[in-house]
Formats: sequence, structure tokens, C-alpha cells
Amino acid sequence: MLKFYYSGAPNPTKVALMLEETGLEYDPIPVDTRLGQQHEPAFLALNPNAKVPVIVDGDTVVFDSNAIVLYLGEKTGQFMPPASGRGEMLSWMMFVASGVGPYSGQAVHFQHHAPEKLPYAINRYVFEAERHFGILDRRLGEQRFMLGEEYGIVDMALWGWSRMIPMVLGEKGFEQFPHVKRFTDEVSSRPAAQRAAALKDRHAFKTEMDDEARRAMFPGNERL
Repeated sequence: MLKFYYSGAPNPTKVALMLEETGLEYDPIPVDTRLGQQHEPAFLALNPNAKVPVIVDGDTVVFDSNAIVLYLGEKTGQFMPPASGRGEMLSWMMFVASGVGPYSGQAVHFQHHAPEKLPYAINRYVFEAERHFGILDRRLGEQRFMLGEEYGIVDMALWGWSRMIPMVLGEKGFEQFPHVKRFTDEVSSRPAAQRAAALKDRHAFKTEMDDEARRAMFPGNERL
């Protein structure tokens, strides 16, 4: 059975959605990043980058959430575009992986977890998160899903982060992006998405952001 190493963060949640949508059997294995379990040797042997998610499918190990979603799409043949849409699919998958996720994550970090509030850093990452979601909002204003009228892997990759807009941009963040909000609500209403969002509740992940958690999640701070 496929093993899925996860936490409740946005990137593992998008993989959980893909697993639930495809109906693949999987064994969910929690990795509590606030306890530093991502730095343990057994996990580093799977992902030397010390991040979730990771899947182990027989002899195949895949890390990075968008790589996993793409792998599962190719494995099952589900939620993939026709061959003529592959270039468009790859472009938007990388847009989410290299832009939406990193800028949103850094916006959250500098607003909520950095040891000091740095206006320059907050402005940069919030601006870039807004810019990326603005591009997505314009696209979703023209069509139902990211590649047209059919729901697919790009939508799953995006949903992992779009559902976090209130954390990234504040409680009123969705007001700027009505089409992203409509999209997020539609995907979130799917039974598979509800199961994916609830996966984190199977395990009592540490919730406190104390010194132990900061050392585990932001080890670069130890150099300051």
C-alpha cells in the first residue's frame, strides 16, 4: 500500500486531496514538524530536504507536493488533461509550485512567525502573494477551473493554498479575489476535499509555536 507522509500544512493537504479523489488506498503517516520529526534520519532518507509531503509507492519515493500530484495523475490516468493541454498544465503546476506556494508561505512566516516584524519583508511577500492570486483570479473569471471546464490536478495543487488566503492576506483577503473564492468554495465542497481537510484530525499534531517548534521549523534562526 502507498505510504503518505503528511502534516496539516497546505502542501500535504493538496496531496491528500489527490489521493482521496483517485480512490487510491494509502497509509497516512503523520510527521509532526513542530516536534522536529522531519529531521529524523529515517525521514531524511526519504526526503533530504526535510519537508512533507512524501509518498512511497513500492520502490518509488516522490517528494515535493506538485511532483507527487503529477506522479499520481500519471499513475492513475485520472484528472489529467489531454495531450494537447500538457504544456498548459505543466506551466500552471509550476506557477503554483514556484510562485503561489513560496510567496504565500513567506507572507505567513513574516507576518506571524518571524522573531521581529520587518515591514520590507512583509510588504514584499504579501504583494507577491496578492499579485499571483490576482493572475489566478483573472483566469478563473474566464473559466470554471484552471484548464477550462474540467476539474484536474492543477486545481488540486492550487486549492491547497487558495483555501489559506485568510491566513496569507488577512480575514478579508478573499474580497480581492471573488473568482478564486468561488473556485475554492467549489473545490472545498467536494467530498474528497472534506476528507482531505479532515485528515489532520486523525493525529494530535503539536499546536504550540514555542521555542522547540521554532528550532524545528526555522533552524536558520539558530544562526542569528
